[in-house]
Amino acid sequence: MKTLINLFSNNIRQYGMIIALVFITALFFILTDGILFKPLNLTNLILQNGFILVLAIGMVLVIITGNIDLSVGSVVAFVGAIAGVLMINNNVPVVLAIVLSILVGALIGVWQGFWIAYIGIPSFIVTLAGMLIFRGLTLYLLDGQSLAPFPESFRILSGGFLPDVFGADGLHILTLILAGVFSLVLIYMEYRSRKKQAAYSFDVLPLWISVTKMVLLLFVINWFAYQLALNKGIPMVLGIVFVLILIYTFIMNNTVMGRHIYATGGNKKAADLSGIKTKRVVFWVFVNNGVIAALAGLMFASRLDSATPAAGNMLELDAIAAVFIGGASMAGGVGTVIGAIIGGLVMGVMNNGMSLIGIGIDWQQAIKGMVLLLAVGFDVYNKNKSGN
Repeated sequence: MKTLINLFSNNIRQYGMIIALVFITALFFILTDGILFKPLNLTNLILQNGFILVLAIGMVLVIITGNIDLSVGSVVAFVGAIAGVLMINNNVPVVLAIVLSILVGALIGVWQGFWIAYIGIPSFIVTLAGMLIFRGLTLYLLDGQSLAPFPESFRILSGGFLPDVFGADGLHILTLILAGVFSLVLIYMEYRSRKKQAAYSFDVLPLWISVTKMVLLLFVINWFAYQLALNKGIPMVLGIVFVLILIYTFIMNNTVMGRHIYATGGNKKAADLSGIKTKRVVFWVFVNNGVIAALAGLMFASRLDSATPAAGNMLELDAIAAVFIGGASMAGGVGTVIGAIIGGLVMGVMNNGMSLIGIGIDWQQAIKGMVLLLAVGFDVYNKNKSGN
């Protein structure tokens, strides 16, 4: 019992948001008479929030370093405009246009990272300027009008689904197989983690708790996969988000770069003294975020099937809110990719659920703002309580 209490107290933000996600999901399931969990609505939930989850993955690295990026919404619009000009106006092949658009995002990251890391201008100011600059460039490129439609092969990026090679009618078999394989991987990872903890004499959760946790997790994963299989299977958007989660979770947990990012945000002076090139870390984090924002911009343009001047409006606030709701700290040095995804899901379920029960956009914004305030307030309360 003591081990269980210590585990919960040491990860109170992470477990608290998981509990909050379960509670919010259950609440809207009841209020919508089960519509929230209908296969079609679950698919729409993924398609509507995929690019926000992608932005949250890049944003959490920025916030862990103790910085912030207010420009990503404008970068989403600008990259969408670049893609539209290339594909629609100039008939550039889709693959080449995607590569060039991602390169534009990287260059934006280089530009902003240089001013922040090497010149020393606060990230709030640099990215606020970027928000204005790239929104203005978007209006210039599009001349205030929308470009449409994109080629069919580009629309697959946000509207396509993994093909079912088994060709079953009414049920996407490949989705179920992938869910089963993922379940086996999770079981192996849990077994390996317990074995490693025992080998180093760390506290190990009682077996019954680990088994219960895995049973609940696997039930949710396979039930969710079954619901998707009843519709069209796994959307391409979900596949992109899943791959990014794997890559960035591995980077943050198992690489030198990940440890340097946490060290830079936790105590920059101490990191400098220990030999970490903190300026380089911050620079590359912003380059990475430019690439991530460009990818989200392509996904957003693909979903709209148009490049529009208003694209990405307020997306930076959704991404930032997702990261803070998911457990990141304003002071830096704290946060996880999984936490950002959980925060994004909380926001997505709230948006979808409130729309289904007819709550207006005005009250939706107010409620999301209150949730963000409570999440950050909870973080400050815990810090003051622990004396940090």
